[in-house]
Amino acid sequence: MVPPAFILVAPQMGENIGAAARVMANFGLTDLRLVAPRDGWPNPAAETLSAGALPDVVTATVFGTVEQAIADCALVLATTARPRGMEKPVLRTAEAVERLQSTPSRSGILFGAERAGLPNEAVALADAILSFPVSPRFASLNLAQAVALVAFAIAEADASGPPPTFEGVGAPAPREELVGMMEHFEAELHRAGFFYPDAKRVPMTQNLRNAFTRAGWTSQEVSTFRGAIKALALGRGKARVRRDADDAD
Repeated sequence: MVPPAFILVAPQMGENIGAAARVMANFGLTDLRLVAPRDGWPNPAAETLSAGALPDVVTATVFGTVEQAIADCALVLATTARPRGMEKPVLRTAEAVERLQSTPSRSGILFGAERAGLPNEAVALADAILSFPVSPRFASLNLAQAVALVAFAIAEADASGPPPTFEGVGAPAPREELVGMMEHFEAELHRAGFFYPDAKRVPMTQNLRNAFTRAGWTSQEVSTFRGAIKALALGRGKARVRRDADDAD
């Protein structure tokens, strides 16, 4: 298994980033990605709480958007305790680790900010939701605690034996390719007037992205579908030319 990237989306406190890096280092995980950290980066508070994990063991990379942070990821899991009204698989920790082990290329795990968790736009980009069996009366986990639970589960599974082999028809597409395909499709839908009224554009886009991320696309499938989008767009243009010619006659 390629060790997954731990992606903190809009983290607020440097102390939590440092604590997350420390527990990642405890379990041999080194790829920490920060999406728009509130207090900027580098952060002295994070380095202090990391107890030496930053920057010597764990590498922290800053990204402006979630899309950029998951661009090279073939599998993305979103950690959340709240129901999101999205048609996505909800995995317990053991199931999530099994998915990570069966993915031969880079994976990413999204963790939300301390105050509000992950935004729906980020969850919509994930293949599945990772949920912990916490008490519904007090479901909120500290950011570093959530990181610790996942890091421990991965290390424990690795210690118990070799991961299963991947037997798919092709390697999963990196998220950069999948997001590019979705944006291509959404742009053509916009040109066709599909997103009407405009107030419905965000939920309609999220519904489409949820459907796409559930499908487990390979790079070849993404390429084929983008070719289909292009062909449909060209066909629409040809049809418009024919209609204009008929009107001229």
